[in-house]
Amino acid sequence: MSKGGFSDSYDAVVVGAGNGGLTAAATLAAKGCKTLLLEQHNLPGGFASSFVRGRFEFEPSLHEVSDFGPPHDKGNVRILLEDKIGIDTEWMAVPEAYRLIIPHEKGGRLDATMPFGEEEYIAKMEEYVPGSRESVYKFIRLCEEVVNAFTYLGQSRGNPDKKVLTSTYGNFLKTASYTLQDVLDAVKMPYRAQKIITAYWCYLGVGVRDVSFSIFAAMFYRYITKQAFVPRHRSHEFTAALDMKIRELGGDILYNTRVEKILVEDGRVVGVETAHGDIIKTNHVIANTSPHTVYSRLIHPRTEVPELAWKTCNARKVSFSAFVVYLGLDKSPQELGLNEYSYFVYSTPDTNDIYDAFHRLERPVGQATVCLNNAVPDCSPEGTSIVYLTTLFSGDCWSNVPPEDYFKVKNKIAEDLIDEFEKAVNVNLRDSIEEIEVATPATFAHYTGAFNGGVYGYEPVVWDSVLPRMMTMNDEKYIKGLEFAGGFAFRCHGYSSTLQSGETAALLTYKDIMEGK
Repeated sequence: MSKGGFSDSYDAVVVGAGNGGLTAAATLAAKGCKTLLLEQHNLPGGFASSFVRGRFEFEPSLHEVSDFGPPHDKGNVRILLEDKIGIDTEWMAVPEAYRLIIPHEKGGRLDATMPFGEEEYIAKMEEYVPGSRESVYKFIRLCEEVVNAFTYLGQSRGNPDKKVLTSTYGNFLKTASYTLQDVLDAVKMPYRAQKIITAYWCYLGVGVRDVSFSIFAAMFYRYITKQAFVPRHRSHEFTAALDMKIRELGGDILYNTRVEKILVEDGRVVGVETAHGDIIKTNHVIANTSPHTVYSRLIHPRTEVPELAWKTCNARKVSFSAFVVYLGLDKSPQELGLNEYSYFVYSTPDTNDIYDAFHRLERPVGQATVCLNNAVPDCSPEGTSIVYLTTLFSGDCWSNVPPEDYFKVKNKIAEDLIDEFEKAVNVNLRDSIEEIEVATPATFAHYTGAFNGGVYGYEPVVWDSVLPRMMTMNDEKYIKGLEFAGGFAFRCHGYSSTLQSGETAALLTYKDIMEGK
């Protein structure tokens, strides 16, 4: 035994108790593997947690989970958490897909509230944009084929039948190299319908002229057909439940324990070393953090990092961090005039212009904002509301802010974000603020240790989205016994993706353990 009271060797060690790390550890423990989960913070979840200010319990980053589904029509994430891992937590349905507001759009102000459900979505789009029905239907059919093709690829365990791919999923193959804008143009979707249907783009962090159609298609289709859900008691509810399940299954968890080194000899993992000086033997590590961090700081000795690993990291671009204003308001949503849960407010209709603006410290031109009470009515005391206003920033653009100017810059951007929302929705939030907290990329970096404070992973552009990463998974195993989970893994970022990435990493690790690799 080590001096910390845990074993000195494990079948697998999971580094980081974010979404992917938790599901990885739970999956391995359920398989009977001797599993250790190490986390530098004092609680599980990473971004999937909660914090309290006054009478209000806030959600740090989650807006909604896709591919979850209701109990009678379960999505993959609900199946993973409830049926495979076996946790029992309460989830609440989001009432509408979103309300999109573009105040200054050619043709006049665009203000559209869209429902869940394929037929309902198409019908509502036709109301807003007469003549759009056929193109929207074609677009959704293409999205459905993408989802079905990904399912088939997963079931084929890396050995798909080429004849099946070409005969059944021909459009999937054809659009694999397309951007979202390429497909919108191909189906001849009217301009205003394009603006409405691409509202979710900021959840991927890449403008429509650059983001891979395949990843947007999978996200959009799962939202529309499975609805969106949020945990009733914030993300801490399900991450704490995962913690308990891992322990119940025989896994070990150590908090306040930072991994300093992943020890490698002759190209394969042989152990980890913690900041406390404990050396734990293992031949398998799942890293719930970025390859940038693993290859530049954790692998020891550095000479064990192949040059190609460095080149792969440097070829990819780390996506955005977030800037969030958390508001506890002393009026109900009805009193405030907040009738929807999810709001996308874009000050300009061009998503690539908004993307570019996210790289500059200036007045936010795009935001995703939620009123949590409209999904979880009792999330705050009666007669009050919880609202999160979120915009994106490159972590790099905050590095040039002098420490003495940090609070001034932070508060100015928070004021601008609130102002943009109030003007777009025609509401007054300021006069009802009881509690306010502001998180910047520096905040997220401080609390999670995330590279550049990033809340996303690598940008899912066409050449580096789910399908290309899936096809190169074996080629990118630069160190034997090392797998990645979380937003930087092959499923890309987002809560649903990161949760499922942990299961994938665990199953690959389990396979290697069983085969003695």
